[in-house]
Amino acid sequence: MIGFTDNYQDRSTHEGYQFEFFCERCGNGYTSTFRRSAVNFGGKLLRMGGDLIGGEWGRRASELGWDANWMRDGTRGPAWDKALNGAVEEIRPHFHQCHRCGEWVCGQVCWNDQRGVCVNCAPKLDQEIAGIQARAQVEQLNDKIRQVDWTEGTNYGTTAVGRCPSCANDTGGGKYCQHCGTPLAAAPEAKSFCGQCGTKLGAGAMFCTGCGSATS
Repeated sequence: MIGFTDNYQDRSTHEGYQFEFFCERCGNGYTSTFRRSAVNFGGKLLRMGGDLIGGEWGRRASELGWDANWMRDGTRGPAWDKALNGAVEEIRPHFHQCHRCGEWVCGQVCWNDQRGVCVNCAPKLDQEIAGIQARAQVEQLNDKIRQVDWTEGTNYGTTAVGRCPSCANDTGGGKYCQHCGTPLAAAPEAKSFCGQCGTKLGAGAMFCTGCGSATS
């Protein structure tokens, strides 16, 4: 019987056998040593000999060579089983199967030696403490920063204008454009009311809606 795992991929080619094994938690892994296929090598020799000999015997040798390749590609027989078994035994020391959740994990990162299970089932306490402390620092910084008044000098009582209607640059968030000095619609003193009738003017209005007077 061959020990079988579900965290591998077959990377075998026409030349031989090779397998990749992955940690089912972090995705890291290892590749087994490449094992050349004896069947494929023998098939090559037969084809080469057939080409050199020529004639009926040469043709038959070449056919046997191609048959050997076909057998190598079309079946997962004893040679493939032996190669997989060797790869499993080679890579096994780098992995552990958690008997709590059944996952195959790498010993270097995702295995908790003290608990005998994976870190998903029993996190490493030093890493957990470090993570909790970092999250607590961020939360405390958020609380302290919120206690500071960051709105001083910011005109938040009127509609903000992000792009200047005159020069099309960023306004800077003030009452006047930082690039060209154009009064912005968000500034309270910038054409807020009609000078003739006192009607409140809309942003960018050229004429008063109350009396029809020009705003400029």
